Amino acid sequence: MDLFDSDSEEELPAGWEERSTADGRVFYANHQTQSTQWAHPVTGKRKRIAGELPFGWTSGVDEKGLLFYIDHLNKRTTYTDPRLAFAVEESGNPKEFNQRFDAYSTARGVLQGRDLSDKYAIITGANSGIGFETALSLALHGVHVVLACRNLKKANAAAAKIRAELEAAKVDVMFLDLASLRSIKQFAENYILRQWPVDMLICNAAVFGVPWQLTEDGFETTFQVNHLGHFYLIKLLEETLIQSAPSRVVVVASESHSSNKLDLTTLSMKKSEYWPILAYGRSKLCNVLMSYETNRRLKDKGVTCVSLHPGNMIYTGIKNNWWLWRFLFFLVRPFTKSLVRLLINEFLNQGAATTVYCATARELEGIGGLYFNSCCPCLPSEEALSEEVAKALWEYCDNIIEQRLSGYSL
Repeated sequence: MDLFDSDSEEELPAGWEERSTADGRVFYANHQTQSTQWAHPVTGKRKRIAGELPFGWTSGVDEKGLLFYIDHLNKRTTYTDPRLAFAVEESGNPKEFNQRFDAYSTARGVLQGRDLSDKYAIITGANSGIGFETALSLALHGVHVVLACRNLKKANAAAAKIRAELEAAKVDVMFLDLASLRSIKQFAENYILRQWPVDMLICNAAVFGVPWQLTEDGFETTFQVNHLGHFYLIKLLEETLIQSAPSRVVVVASESHSSNKLDLTTLSMKKSEYWPILAYGRSKLCNVLMSYETNRRLKDKGVTCVSLHPGNMIYTGIKNNWWLWRFLFFLVRPFTKSLVRLLINEFLNQGAATTVYCATARELEGIGGLYFNSCCPCLPSEEALSEEVAKALWEYCDNIIEQRLSGYSL
């Protein structure tokens, strides 16, 4: 049985070895003195690992009671936990952790070495853009992915593209139109009937720059598709999320939330008041507020929720609704999110990185109520942090949905 060197970033003195316990606590063995300790012998840091072993690995206990790990793919055995590279420093504040990824990270880089074959994910708007790249990246690492989309032709083509990369990929397509409360309810009922868990609910779908119009439910389209529809979907799947705990809700928001204030009387804007940028920014502020309130309500039941900004000017279909946005994208695309010209799929893979990180990162297990940008927690706007505003928005959305549903039978 070989002893391999640790992948820890801090170099250990000669004669020391890094190991872990069954519950994920990292300890340090001094072979010269035949002693162990919890603190790193140089930095004094205490660490913990979490999450499942990589694909193809199993663990066991030897005759001395020590954990060992078997890499069945490469046919080798080691006392070094392969997850030690992902160990994070223990802190008195559970929301403090080391940043492992940044604006240049990709979704596949975030998932490198992960085996998520026992997980289920619902991704809205997964037939193109960042949503598709999120679905593809998760599926390639074993997640059973459900593409929740309005355009079934495009969704089925996306599913076929995923299977073309990995024949064994577990991917399903289900119809979901966020502009229709009827459709959202039907989707949730159909999903629940399948008795699948929801380990990750990724609220990704959005519209931008659409002309003013009302949905069949009488709400302004940007507000309903980007926010109200996702709000209703989370509520309908709440029990399934709780039964699947620990589970995560990931809400794709935007930095554009920060330039807005919330006025509940003007959320579903009149035609005379409508401005696409304003409507989009307000809907993204609603997203961030919803994520905080969802986390406050469900965290004690094992469901955490975070929101995120995916990246500036990432190439997605969302820009295609408005000619000015397409022109702006053409001008600034070479200078944002990446400092080099990459292929479009590389932009998308970068754009999906934060979503994938929030949905799968080991260090985020049990942690919610955060806003992320470039895989790093950061502060949203002051308005987005208001618990009072978040509660008022929640009650408002609850009421207008109830009022609308009382008008007809779903």
